Amino acid sequence: MEFSAALPTFLVTLREGVEAALVVGIVLACLKKAEQSQLNPWVYLGVGVGIVASALVGVLLGWGLQAVGASDMVYAPAIKPMLEAVFCAVAIAMLSWMLIWMTQQAKSLKGEIEGAVNAAMTDNPTRAGWGVFLLIFIAVLREGFETVLFIVAKFEQGIAPAFGALIGLAGAAGIGVLLFKWGVKINIRLFFQIMGVLLLLIVSGLVISTLKNANAAATILANIDPQFANLCMSGSDSCILGPLVWDARNFLPDDRFPGILLKALFGYRAQLYLAQVVSYLVFLLAAGGLYFQSITGGMLKTERSLESGG
Repeated sequence: MEFSAALPTFLVTLREGVEAALVVGIVLACLKKAEQSQLNPWVYLGVGVGIVASALVGVLLGWGLQAVGASDMVYAPAIKPMLEAVFCAVAIAMLSWMLIWMTQQAKSLKGEIEGAVNAAMTDNPTRAGWGVFLLIFIAVLREGFETVLFIVAKFEQGIAPAFGALIGLAGAAGIGVLLFKWGVKINIRLFFQIMGVLLLLIVSGLVISTLKNANAAATILANIDPQFANLCMSGSDSCILGPLVWDARNFLPDDRFPGILLKALFGYRAQLYLAQVVSYLVFLLAAGGLYFQSITGGMLKTERSLESGG
């Protein structure tokens, strides 16, 4: 099993899992404060069902890709890389949104969760239990679905990404226990900032993978059916990516260390084409600008609040 293939999903799952663990910890603390600890089993049920539902989504998507790959349909060889490109694109969109939105909403997250828990507890015990269950289930499923999409986007790397996700999930659970059970002080803001930068680089690497899969699909289509031949540019080694602008196969190949680690983590390729380089830089600058703006914006709000005595 390739360690380098497991590392990206470990990092993604660790960050997503810690977010879910924070929600779970806040809910459990609210229930304890309100002397409603009898609702705790609903919290654990929500966690378990959320994890199982996320895993089932991953299994179904994986089976779907395998079925397409094994199909004898004429266009099946092109559909598989096309679907992988779509999964990569959706993973980019969801992970980017989560990264930027959660950074902006971090300050109000605790208050919103506490408000939702308090609202649920005003109902009768059964309805309160279902309310707490749904709150936890949705939080875990949201984080799990984003992770599953990332794993499916890395489907071609075998089971190593799934193994990395399991280790990341265990690490997130451990951090949750340290924070809320044992009261260990962890600089959670610094943790999320560091993980945010890593996640930004990992997601940016998916841009390269998305275009690589799209190019593979276009190339296969052009070879299968002459009517798609005009999809490919003439005078280029690639079909839709333009000219080759980076070729490091002789000194930094992507199938040996450290290139293989850079490939698994950040989407590095020993051969990069113009469209990949331009798209990568545009995405990294745009998403990175929004992310760091959300961080500095949150810090400015905190400073103003302190200055006003709020």
